[in-house]
Amino acid sequence: MATEEDETTVNESYAVTIPATVREDLDLEPGDRLRWDVDEDGRLVAEIVRERHGAFSDLEPIDIGEETDAVEATESYEWS
Repeated sequence: MATEEDETTVNESYAVTIPATVREDLDLEPGDRLRWDVDEDGRLVAEIVRERHGAFSDLEPIDIGEETDAVEATESYEWS
């Protein structure tokens, strides 16, 4: 059940802050998006669209048999 702690105020630019308890309950993280809708009863509905920063941080590097240096390769590139 929502409490006063779960309320937010719409500011002049129509932005709101999602209360910490709601963010935690929904496991919201920076980069996640909300898709807004109003149902037939006039209630606000927000669908979570997961767009996590660092989405590829769980991937393991692939061993291609030689060392690579992206910084070195970038610095040696000549722009024309």
